[in-house]
Amino acid sequence: MKPAPFEYYVPRSLDEALALLAEHGYDAKPLAGGQSLVPAMNFRLAQPAVLVDLNNLADLAGIMADGEGGLRIGAMTRQRAVERSPLVAQRAPLLAETLPYIAHPQIRNRGTVGGSLAHNDPAAELPAVALALDARMRVRKQDGERVVAASDFFLGIFTTALEPDELLTEIVFPPLPPRSGVAFEEMARRHGDYALVGCAARVTLAENGKVSDSRLVFFSVGDGPVQAVAAAKTLRGQRPGPAAMRASAEAASQEIDPPSDIHASADFRRHLAQVLARRALTRAVDRASALR
Repeated sequence: MKPAPFEYYVPRSLDEALALLAEHGYDAKPLAGGQSLVPAMNFRLAQPAVLVDLNNLADLAGIMADGEGGLRIGAMTRQRAVERSPLVAQRAPLLAETLPYIAHPQIRNRGTVGGSLAHNDPAAELPAVALALDARMRVRKQDGERVVAASDFFLGIFTTALEPDELLTEIVFPPLPPRSGVAFEEMARRHGDYALVGCAARVTLAENGKVSDSRLVFFSVGDGPVQAVAAAKTLRGQRPGPAAMRASAEAASQEIDPPSDIHASADFRRHLAQVLARRALTRAVDRASALR
């Protein structure tokens, strides 16, 4: 297949890229890694009239320490660079644990962190991780900048809070609270395939050993990352033993509304979500306990 005709621009600066997006509006698409956009164009599922290539904008890439234990990642940073970064492993271990599950090394060599977040594929790992870690999205357009919380950024299937003239430029991951553990789980038919179900967990323990806060976010079960709010509430204030883990995971499975398709039924996905949630929460608690 071949894409529909389009105009192609390679801006030399962020200001030039933003000017092109402002000029062309909904007709334009920014090109980051292209691992999702280019196949969609080849199948003519996406037919932008204008393509704005961001790959020459070196200022949009990089991994930097932020504050007391936080992390900043430029939107054009390649996923493979994040996967291999010691700073990411130290300051955002959930992100480091997740990256090897994303597709294959060839894809991660080209794919960008910001591209995946802005695309918001319901089966993508990174939106769920961003939501689990309370990430903040720095967004720019010609006449200003704003910061959008992950909880407000992902709006629906392949839809985010980005306006047509805006670019995601940076993702900020705040430091984890003290005595916090994280874990990631997904199940796919083959490693590198889209997950049938996946989840990211974060658990914080109080000094008395009880759960003071928790976060459980699923993907491949809805129109984007799905936060299991009731499941997290079930766990808070509890001593995190096997019974509490089972109760929280069961609550999570009842809270989601997964689809049925040729790969798995809704009932199977709901069962799988319960199993993966229990595993992720248990491992997150074990890691938090080791930090006490």
